[in-house]
Amino acid sequence: MAISKDPYVEAKKQLRSAVDILGYSEEIYEMLATPERIVQVKIPVKMDNGSLKIFTGWRVQHNSALGPYKGGVRYHPETNLSEVMALAMWMTWKNSLADIPYGGAKGGIQVDPFQLSPRELETLSRKYFAGISKFVGVDRDVPAPDVNTNPQTMAWFIDEYSSRYDAQIYGVVTGKPLELGGLQTRIFSTGLGVATVAREAAKKVFGSIEGRTVAIQGFGNVGFYTAKFLNEMGAKVVAISDVKGGIYSSKGFDADEIKAVLDKKKSMFVVDYPNYEKKISNQELLELNVDILVPAAIENVITEENAPRVKAKLIVEGANGPTSPEAEEYLTKKGIVIVPDTLANSGGVIMSHIEWVNNRMGGWITEDEAKNRLIQKMENNLNMIWKFWDSKLDHEKHNLRMAAYGIAVDKVVRAMKLRGWI
Repeated sequence: MAISKDPYVEAKKQLRSAVDILGYSEEIYEMLATPERIVQVKIPVKMDNGSLKIFTGWRVQHNSALGPYKGGVRYHPETNLSEVMALAMWMTWKNSLADIPYGGAKGGIQVDPFQLSPRELETLSRKYFAGISKFVGVDRDVPAPDVNTNPQTMAWFIDEYSSRYDAQIYGVVTGKPLELGGLQTRIFSTGLGVATVAREAAKKVFGSIEGRTVAIQGFGNVGFYTAKFLNEMGAKVVAISDVKGGIYSSKGFDADEIKAVLDKKKSMFVVDYPNYEKKISNQELLELNVDILVPAAIENVITEENAPRVKAKLIVEGANGPTSPEAEEYLTKKGIVIVPDTLANSGGVIMSHIEWVNNRMGGWITEDEAKNRLIQKMENNLNMIWKFWDSKLDHEKHNLRMAAYGIAVDKVVRAMKLRGWI
């Protein structure tokens, strides 16, 4: 799922490869390449200085063969329709692969939220959700947080939606605050999912995760919890980085200790943690001689240029699209195993499904039950994809990403056939 200058073009290329592997027709490719609905909304916001500023937002609903649309909403100054269309398609495959009854969707607003006051941000959020409210719902489309959105954003969405329909409908979004039907487990679900598939893949590549060295790019929510759970599983996290750079220690780091020190210092940056052997750049982290590399920050960091210097035998994609297609082709030929983002970071949407079910049941599930369900689902999904890869594909020509795409696309097509769409 690497992001290019035109993400939608890249998404269609990946779909084309999967359709070719499965032997499906051009008509089926066209059906899958075209979103079912694109909603664009104009969002006028009265700014604090008295001016009126117009923002543009989108909700793209790609495919609903497997169930209600599902996907996050991002706020970013570079978000555009092509990106949202690509992300919606990728959510279709992610949900299909995760074996949860959702189709794929994505939302976005072209805005730098850090330039808005709290009141301006709330107004923007409410007006956006009002604009798409006719097209979302518990059984229709269930948004969630994504880049630069969070539980507070979801709380505004719920309140706006509930006021319009005069009903308290918590299940219309996931990733909510605990007080409004959210789950504590959702906070760490993506990182736990990444760590779980890393452990399962390490068993296949190395025999065990215990004692294996790990470098993690990114120490936000996903990177921190990935490090925390890998520590608990017996791995040795020797390098961590963020936007300000990274730190390395051959003895390994304790993620909880780093976070505690940074919180005490009121710092967000790992370079402010004092107990390390040396500082490293993000580029150096990617090229360290470690067993497992987890890019968990931004897209397109492993490229054709630096791929020859990547030494890890196992790459687990915590971020969306961290590996370019050219780099992936090179690494696959070298025998490096890449657990694709479609699988590796699906813990968030799997937990969103658990939260959604819990809302519809009236809040019966415990946090431990939710956590255990997530772990079991991630383990099963990794093993399912690996089995398909081993039994159906040539490892020299097709990697785990193509195995994941093959399973996901085939399931969607079968659902479309059963519905009589094709």
